[in-house]
Amino acid sequence: MGMNSSSVKEDFVLVGFSDQPNLEKILFAVVLVSYLLTLVGNTVIILISSTDPKLRTPMYFFLTHLSLVDICFTTSIVPQLLWNLRGPAKTISALGCAVQLYVSLALGSTECILLAVMAFDRYAAVCKPLHYAAVMNPRLCQALAGVAWLSGVGNTLTQSTVTLWLPRCGHRWLHHFFCEVPSMIKLACVDIHANEVQLFIASLVLLLLPLALILMSYGHIVKAVIRIKSVQAWGKALGTCGSHLTVVSLFYGTITAVYIQPNSSYAHTYGKFISLFYTVVTPALNPLIYTLRNKDVKGALGRLFHRARDLGS
Repeated sequence: MGMNSSSVKEDFVLVGFSDQPNLEKILFAVVLVSYLLTLVGNTVIILISSTDPKLRTPMYFFLTHLSLVDICFTTSIVPQLLWNLRGPAKTISALGCAVQLYVSLALGSTECILLAVMAFDRYAAVCKPLHYAAVMNPRLCQALAGVAWLSGVGNTLTQSTVTLWLPRCGHRWLHHFFCEVPSMIKLACVDIHANEVQLFIASLVLLLLPLALILMSYGHIVKAVIRIKSVQAWGKALGTCGSHLTVVSLFYGTITAVYIQPNSSYAHTYGKFISLFYTVVTPALNPLIYTLRNKDVKGALGRLFHRARDLGS
């Protein structure tokens, strides 16, 4: 089946929040502030993680990748969203929609795997402290990061391509604020049951499997801390793992509602707001979560500001 001509020539209409014009004005401000926080916060994390010698550890190596994913993920969505929120024009070109679909799905999938990799790193830090440096050696860290990126690329090449090749018979009104697989397949004018099954299977592999690995890692961490029976160990484990657990809860708690049951009444009614949370809000909160609770990051920020001040003077 070839790609239909309408998918190549016609622009898509992103309905988004156009049925609530007063809400659009509020959302414009919220999205703009969140995007600026995302850019600044994640850029600072990348900067201090790559320049501060005390942060050249596996944890901050993966955190750098997470920050890069978040910057690119939101950038693939937010500029178009801001443009659509500020005026009556709600269209996106067919090429722009395809690029947005491929890039956002690749980065979202990469983040799913990356969060699981970071949970394994926390497991190694807490449960194998004496062998941590040997276990999480640079070669393994690079390989795990590579697996995360390649998984994202592989998933989007499959899911996005299949989605774009569905015939839409002129349907181009997308009831969403960006081009996302669950909403795109609803434009098809053929039976999409096979596509929904494929999406569900992909979601099991890239959402629920990493989530299961994360829960297993933290199960082992809890057992290790309980065996130690030390208040100090509990505090250290909470400090080591608390930020990551918060990020996992925010990201997985929202994205699974959209991808695991894309046709549920809940996902249909609140899907746009759920997607807004994991595409715009969560990437902005991640740097704050990792910096507010982390003494190492606070210390690195202090050293960075001191260096900048010394250079300025």
